[in-house]
Amino acid sequence: MEMPLLPDDVLLVVDVQRDFLPGGALAVPDGDAVVAPINRLGLLFGHVLLTQDWHPAEHVSFAANHIDRAPFEQVELPYGQQMLWPTHCVQGSDGAGFAPGLDLPRAELVIRKGFRRVVDSYSAFTEADRRTPTGLAGYLRERGLRRLFLVGLATDFCVAWSALDAAASGFEAHVVEDACRAIDTQGSLDRAWRAMGEAGVGRIDSHALHGWA
Repeated sequence: MEMPLLPDDVLLVVDVQRDFLPGGALAVPDGDAVVAPINRLGLLFGHVLLTQDWHPAEHVSFAANHIDRAPFEQVELPYGQQMLWPTHCVQGSDGAGFAPGLDLPRAELVIRKGFRRVVDSYSAFTEADRRTPTGLAGYLRERGLRRLFLVGLATDFCVAWSALDAAASGFEAHVVEDACRAIDTQGSLDRAWRAMGEAGVGRIDSHALHGWA
């Protein structure tokens, strides 16, 4: 089903960074395949926003910062269960930079997340403690922007968390499936799509979108 875009629709580009591409520190399989469709979509939208993982080297989510812990283990932190990750997207590193070839001349905002040492951040809207806002919801509301189309990495983590928080905050959210890639570990992708569907998040293919631009 085709969906016409409106001038105030927002393309939210989630974490399309070197460390999440093949060969990166926390690679998403086929992650580099999102760059071309995102570039094409970027020219259809009046508003383009990006998120960028931006961790200090001593970040609490890095397995290297926990004695006798390995990546992908779970630990209990003051805000709840936390997956431990390989060190990635360290502030100022090449891996934290945006993907080579990502070309979004209409981008107007970059939301950096995960820069607080003691809490992780998946969602573009709220830190993993589920209490600390990033400020994105206020930015969107102040500008009267209500409908979001999410793309990027990874479908079952940062994209899904962002889409769920967008819906919970009263925004209309759609995930552009072919402009995302997933980690898909232990059924995480199916769980993410199910949760997003239950929350009213739309699921669409990029070729169904056609713009006013």
